[in-house]
Amino acid sequence: MDKAEAKKRIIKLRELINDYRYHYHVLDESIMSEAVADSLKHELSLLETEYPDLITPDSPTQRVAGKALDKFTKVRHDKRMISLADVFSREEILDWITRNEKLIPSGKIAELFTDIKMDGLACALKYRDGMLYQAVTRGDGMVGEDVTLNVRTIENVPLSISELGDVEVRGEIIIFKRDFEELNAKQRKMGEPEFANPRNLAAGSIRQLDPKVTAGRKLKFIAYDLVKPDLPTHAEAYQKLRELGFRTSGEDRVFEASERAELFKYIDNLDEYRKNLPFNTDGMVIKINDRVVYDKLGIVGKTPRGAVAFKFPAEESTTVVRDIVISIGRTGAATPVALLDPVVVAGSTVRHASLHNADEIARLDVRVGDTVIIYKAGDIIPLIKEVLVTLRPEGVKPFDFEDALRAQYPDLTFERPDGEAVYRVKGESSDFILKRAIEYYASKPALNIEGLGEKNVEALIVSGLVKSVADLYRLKAGKVAELERFGELSANNLVKAIDATRHPALSKFVTALGVRHVGVATAVNLARKFKSLDALIDASEDDLIKIPDIGEVVAKSIMAWFSDEDNLKLLEELRGLGVWPVDEVATELPLAGKSYVVTGTLASMGREEAEDKLRDLGATVTSSVTRNTTALIAGEKPGKSKIEKAEKLGISKINEDEFLKLVGA
Repeated sequence: MDKAEAKKRIIKLRELINDYRYHYHVLDESIMSEAVADSLKHELSLLETEYPDLITPDSPTQRVAGKALDKFTKVRHDKRMISLADVFSREEILDWITRNEKLIPSGKIAELFTDIKMDGLACALKYRDGMLYQAVTRGDGMVGEDVTLNVRTIENVPLSISELGDVEVRGEIIIFKRDFEELNAKQRKMGEPEFANPRNLAAGSIRQLDPKVTAGRKLKFIAYDLVKPDLPTHAEAYQKLRELGFRTSGEDRVFEASERAELFKYIDNLDEYRKNLPFNTDGMVIKINDRVVYDKLGIVGKTPRGAVAFKFPAEESTTVVRDIVISIGRTGAATPVALLDPVVVAGSTVRHASLHNADEIARLDVRVGDTVIIYKAGDIIPLIKEVLVTLRPEGVKPFDFEDALRAQYPDLTFERPDGEAVYRVKGESSDFILKRAIEYYASKPALNIEGLGEKNVEALIVSGLVKSVADLYRLKAGKVAELERFGELSANNLVKAIDATRHPALSKFVTALGVRHVGVATAVNLARKFKSLDALIDASEDDLIKIPDIGEVVAKSIMAWFSDEDNLKLLEELRGLGVWPVDEVATELPLAGKSYVVTGTLASMGREEAEDKLRDLGATVTSSVTRNTTALIAGEKPGKSKIEKAEKLGISKINEDEFLKLVGA
């Protein structure tokens, strides 16, 4: 903003901060959280640093105070790796205790075991006769991926232990805060994009095909369970882990279940000092300490009855809404998302917040340009808590949902059924949209999954075996073979074909997602620019617009897709199933900067395959001849108009033999 705008903003910030100070220090009441106040003070400080002549004596700032792999091998866990149900209050913890006491013969839980909940990648380490022989990611809980070579590069993982026989240790792979900052400092120095947050970096680092990359990331393994040998209590298991040379969080405790006041006091204290811990955490795990009782209580769905994860109160901050984009979800629902100035909340950088529907926008009265309070409460996408109307710029108009739909999706018609809060694409059912999405996911330009044609996709959806793209990777050949269109051989072939797409090229995967306005060429450009899916998810609109052939409409569509809560949950689900694209390798490609058009029929391959070969070598492939075209590749019966235009513009024409030499085929 220019100086005049900054002056207006500074005046409003001072008024709001002073009002907060008065209520808090004089009236002993709080009108906003301390985190929000700190965020506002920080913004004021930055503005005054930029325009020091606008500082006044009464400003609040002046108050004194090994070898690369081709792919990962799948491994079935001996014992399921589970996730925990979340609780958010003392009442929910007490309800959990009461429910379990009704299920155990004694009617009373003796002890509770607690530990800090770390935000990283769950992994199982397996030892045999004292030697580490395998490390496996959690995956979907039943089947994970063998990442042994990468885990061996983690300095605090013992390669040998004193315990003989079979030993299995489970824990979290994380990056300490200081190491994360150092890595980002190196990224900035090299002019490379910064990593989004420690959790994503840890997960991405352990899934590198080249262990040398993992070795440079300063990962840590923090143990939280001893599966083998089986010990009577969780506390004894932790003690054994430390004796074997494993690092634990150091925050584990045992409480008498009857002394609940002590447990809650500890939770409160932990919430206060957790920011000083070397790693990020968003909660605390609470388990029944007796492992016999714990195991007998069993599992409901994907979570054990004997443990819960208590989530600390959400952190808050302030930021500015730069735009509101609308994503069309997998059910045809139109979901608005606020694009924000980047801000760190609960240890990660936030760039967007869910607005749910038109009614929520109207309730909050959120507008483009508003300063808002955002918070995270266990959601993938943060939420807007409140609009700070005092800081609203002059002349900002209310957001018109229907106008935005017409502007962003001029070719679609929307309707809002009576009694519903959500606008949906008119005339398209959820099953039809899902069918179309899966067909495109499996199509030749995307992941090219043989056996997933229109009729087979319809059969899988109608049977209920497939309710989302992620369900493709859960299919069992035996179940598929029971369907009318399949036999044992075709079912096995389909499952194998799907399984072969777990680690596709980034450009192919981005194409397969079916982001509106993103075709093969745009997906290739996105992959070359961002190198990894995590980096693309984290991209800003400005980053996207800098890419050739991406304008405002396409950028908004990409931002909307990767800001949609359902889409992000799908990606996390796929990641959990071991489905994630391979990062692009930063190499100088021989055809980079060149542009080609393919016309006619080639004897050696189809047109799509020929275009893919050109793109793999760095070339841009277009459908029409322009002055920027490097050459026209002409097969049998080429398009007459393309030949004529190439001759008119003086563009060279090459035949199939010359093309094959060009691509090294």
